[in-house]
Amino acid sequence: MKKYLAVTRHKLDNESVETNTSESQNEVEKKIEKLFELFCSKAKCDPEVPIFYKQNHINYIKNHMFTLPENYECLDSSRPWLCYWLCQSLALLNCKLSVSEKSNVVSFLSKCQHETGGFCGGPNQMPHLAPTYAAVCALCLIGTEEAYAVINRENLYKFLISLRLPNGSFRMHKYGECDVRAVYCSATVARLTNIYTDSLFESSAQWVIRCQTYEGGFGGVPGVEAHGGYTFCGFSALLLLKSIHMCDTKSLLRWVANKQMSFEGGFQGRTNKLVDGCYSFWQAAIFPIISELLESETQRPMWSMYDYQALQEYVLICCQNRYSGGLIDKPGKPPDVYHTCYVLSGLSIAQHAVDDSSCVIGKPENILNKNNPIYNIEESCLQKALQYFSMTEPINYF
Repeated sequence: MKKYLAVTRHKLDNESVETNTSESQNEVEKKIEKLFELFCSKAKCDPEVPIFYKQNHINYIKNHMFTLPENYECLDSSRPWLCYWLCQSLALLNCKLSVSEKSNVVSFLSKCQHETGGFCGGPNQMPHLAPTYAAVCALCLIGTEEAYAVINRENLYKFLISLRLPNGSFRMHKYGECDVRAVYCSATVARLTNIYTDSLFESSAQWVIRCQTYEGGFGGVPGVEAHGGYTFCGFSALLLLKSIHMCDTKSLLRWVANKQMSFEGGFQGRTNKLVDGCYSFWQAAIFPIISELLESETQRPMWSMYDYQALQEYVLICCQNRYSGGLIDKPGKPPDVYHTCYVLSGLSIAQHAVDDSSCVIGKPENILNKNNPIYNIEESCLQKALQYFSMTEPINYF
């Protein structure tokens, strides 16, 4: 293992001006510095650290699969997301659900599908693009005939049509907000289930590109600040829309590379924000695709723009709850299933950054299954789903 912690890491220079932002950053750096120092003392005795506590994380996820603590009550309208986060985490950890467990998840998600199309946040709620994306992805991760058959593709298409606006953007739900997430969610489920049509996404790419800011990243709507989550949605939407040529990729690369924290090794979501484990995916997922695009032009690898080993160190040293399992935002925060999913997704992206096992921090047992950076679905599950839906009968679009 290459000792990346020996490399000089730069703390925040507040230029002698104390602000709430700089004070919060200093507090985070102090916590992380202690963990780095503890790691270095252990690394002298055990060259195989840092350890990835895989079984503990599997236990944590399975303990949350069918029974949740009371503090998850606030996610009652996001229940398909819980299914997706848990199924994606298990897939990356190469842990299979039993036949009965898969069937139970499928049965629940079927109750979330609205009779007019799309999926709701829970049974008897209103259809919404966010849980529609989550439900379709979860069913693809489960990957059984029963799971695939749940999706009413014809009604799903009608649901997407109902949310489309004349300028190519989409609403998240009837009378709801319109932002770049909606285009990404719509394009993703359309591509996954083979119901994509040019007419459905006419002018969508032109609307999405208006969300790219002078900084290089993407905002939720035209004219607002660039943000990691929206940047992922905007960039991936352009890929799904086959319109990546419209993106200023070099400006985007500069912006996202500068979101990797120079001391922590993880990513922040916006300028002057704190590191957050979930951006290990939202930000780092940009690199595998943009690297391929730029390599085709420059004939040289662009991974030097992204320290994937420093990101792995942040995750493995600072983001694991090593006793009860689960992954976290940053030191001092409790684990939750959202961060567990996206930290694992980002860790997989970083571990598979290049086709060389030497890029993996720690033992070979630390390696996760490969993750797809566009869909955020474990790669083998994604390919199986795409193959299945490519063989399905065309739907009636009118």
